Amino acid sequence: MQSITVLFIASALVFRFGTLGVSIRNERRLKARGAREFGAANSILLALLHILFYAAAIVEWAYSGTTGLTAVQAGGMALYLFAAVMLVIIIRTLHPFWTVKIIIASDHRLVRRGPFRWFRHPNYFLNILPELVGFAVALQAYATLIVGLPVYLVCLYVRIRQEEAAMRSTFPDYGRPAGSGDLAGA
Repeated sequence: MQSITVLFIASALVFRFGTLGVSIRNERRLKARGAREFGAANSILLALLHILFYAAAIVEWAYSGTTGLTAVQAGGMALYLFAAVMLVIIIRTLHPFWTVKIIIASDHRLVRRGPFRWFRHPNYFLNILPELVGFAVALQAYATLIVGLPVYLVCLYVRIRQEEAAMRSTFPDYGRPAGSGDLAGA
């Protein structure tokens, strides 16, 4: 049913704009306290790609003429919901330090709890990738998925390398296993 898909799109946009608001507030607070940003150009590119991915998927869906809700679309919506729940958990875990950018403050501390106990970059692997795949599948936007995801992955790879470098330069024990010194905050 079209109205379910429209509701899904509206909910996804509201959710993403809401989390962007959290990021902007946290970024302002962190930078006011002297935090440093790393990889700013790539962060801008990732944000643009994220917007373009959403827009392309919505346009592809709008012009597809699909009606009804398939099991595959429902699966895409479920995957998107999983990604949204993971993002909420990640935001709550990093709370004042979570942003969509790589920003490290002088009082940052290494986080090794919550999803960070098991995943080095849960925001990317438990949120962003399932979010994009789920969004495209929910809208049956397979061209967007096939073309857009590889482009996004290149920039995400660069982002992870930038974040790894920033973390290693800031936290001497960054490479140690999670169980060896639990700290709060980054």
